[in-house]
Amino acid sequence: MAMPEDQHKNLELFQDCLSTALIEKISQPQSKPKKRTKSTKKRPVSVSSPSKSKATTTRHDDDNNETTAAATPSPSATTTLDDETTAEDLADFTDYIATSTFQSLPPELKTLDYWTYSKSPALQSRYALPLTGADVPGLLPTLDPSVADSLAAYGITREPAQGVDEFLAPVLTAFLTALFTAPPPPSSTRDVALESGCEICGRDWIGLNYHHLIPRFVHAKALKRGWHREEDLQNVAWLCGACHKFVHRFADHEELARKYYTVELLMQEEEVQRWAGWVGRLRWKGR
Repeated sequence: MAMPEDQHKNLELFQDCLSTALIEKISQPQSKPKKRTKSTKKRPVSVSSPSKSKATTTRHDDDNNETTAAATPSPSATTTLDDETTAEDLADFTDYIATSTFQSLPPELKTLDYWTYSKSPALQSRYALPLTGADVPGLLPTLDPSVADSLAAYGITREPAQGVDEFLAPVLTAFLTALFTAPPPPSSTRDVALESGCEICGRDWIGLNYHHLIPRFVHAKALKRGWHREEDLQNVAWLCGACHKFVHRFADHEELARKYYTVELLMQEEEVQRWAGWVGRLRWKGR
């Protein structure tokens, strides 16, 4: 089933929070390895065990010097995220876990934004942060058991030390924290824009000005007709002069407000893509 369009933004945010947690988890070897059931030749040496022989000491030193299968939390040496899985596999795994988990969230969290949250004392009380493992079942009552099974199979979770609820609690906390944080005012995004360049052509060596994504000339009409909320009227994009003029040639004020009120929507148009590719190659001659 396709994800509704109004949920895409929050799903992408949740995927980002989850991938951060997964990468952190798989990049740090566990200090207490899980007992391997299929190996009889090599057994991890307990930290508290005395070193009785040179062989034992050598094995202990090897474990300290490199990450081995015995030092990973995975229950199987055939499937480990940290040394067997490619970036593409990790992306697929993250997408599966994120989508399955996101679908189990309360409907209001799938589309919630800062402005709705900030005006609702009930929401602020209902989603008090930070979350703990005990809070997770209430937020994910219909979570597919395969999510917990997959996380355990890849060594991300280890019962009873850390189950799926304990793993997801900080992920959900990070997700909700991002949702509940006010977006920066347009002026505070200028320094970031100067680093990354024009949001259409990408040129980072040319002066930029902000473009109201919802033109000021139609703000009153946009509010009256319900096209946009008042708090969205000040959303801007940082554009070079050439791209700014192109945008206003490409569409009139009302069309920009109704159809092209984000850079992403503008860049979906073939004409805008052709323009960006052409103007992005232009550089002024040195003087």
